[in-house]
Amino acid sequence: MSPLPNIAIHEGLNKSFSETLIRFEKIFEYNKIPFRRVNSSSEIFWEEIADYDLFLYNFGQRDSELQNAKAVIPLVQNEFGIKCFPDTTTCWHYDDKIRQYYLSMSAGFPMAKSWVFWNLEDALNWIEDANFPVVFKLKGGAGSTNVVLIKNKYEAINVTKKMFSLKGVSFGKIPHSNNLNYLRDFFKLFGLRRFIAEKRGRLGPKGRHPYWQIHRDYVLFQKFFCDNQYDQRVTVIGKRAFTFLRYTRPNDFRASGSGLIDYDIEKNHKSCIKIAFEISQKMNFQSMAYDFVFDENKNPHIVEISYTFVDYAVRKCPGYFDDNLNWHEGHYWPQFSVTDMLFPDLCIKQPPDSVMR
Repeated sequence: MSPLPNIAIHEGLNKSFSETLIRFEKIFEYNKIPFRRVNSSSEIFWEEIADYDLFLYNFGQRDSELQNAKAVIPLVQNEFGIKCFPDTTTCWHYDDKIRQYYLSMSAGFPMAKSWVFWNLEDALNWIEDANFPVVFKLKGGAGSTNVVLIKNKYEAINVTKKMFSLKGVSFGKIPHSNNLNYLRDFFKLFGLRRFIAEKRGRLGPKGRHPYWQIHRDYVLFQKFFCDNQYDQRVTVIGKRAFTFLRYTRPNDFRASGSGLIDYDIEKNHKSCIKIAFEISQKMNFQSMAYDFVFDENKNPHIVEISYTFVDYAVRKCPGYFDDNLNWHEGHYWPQFSVTDMLFPDLCIKQPPDSVMR
């Protein structure tokens, strides 16, 4: 049996620790794998990190986490030679739909047709002859946040000029009534209350606003696939693929973040599972969730990919497909699948639900 690895787990913002990371710890404890919580803000971080065999930094889409993780992970992996999860191959394009689209173009993924413009003139010229509706997206955001349907060229011109303005567009503030946050922003908080709440950063821990990045000087449109009542989420971790359908919100085209999940395996398209495996194997992704929609001929198209995801949604899957598309019954936490994938020689065991919950 291989010697047990020594694992460093990076803490979240303000030394927080998510349920996702706690479940990793429970799996390590159950399998008697030594680990320790670390933080790159510590003065001794760069001295002690060299003693570890795996650096685990399960960061999310908050701007403060993104800038920290993308500064630290490449150095730990490439300069210290330490295995990372996620590694740079898996996460360099995380929460950046433009990077994902460029990657898909170079690698031949069946990504939904998109149009990316880096100057106002080219964008406005394209809008004059474009076929509407199209989907407008900020490059960052999950759960359908920062995604709106543009129905005509006047809406497209409006949002494009905003993107190339001095102020730009901030997270969840797309100037369009189709924005999921539109009603919340305009009716939940009024006048002085809204101003004070925004100044205090009411969405962030300890007064920090987690989404401070301003989006500007680019615009991203994506082909709109009509009549999709659901999308298919396929999550590939090593040689396991977990799949389920997510239905769209009532009277809406967006499925991501709806919470309307269908785990009936017979309704899923095996073509999506095959494509997801092929991409993950070709690109050496450790973990990747793929969101598929379908055109009028039922051909699948990827609209987004993400190395991280809601763990209990995967846990509720009734089983998984292996890379030969054979079905395996059972419920598995993604943290177990990640650990098993990272250390295939250790015979990793999944703790009982009484431990994991």
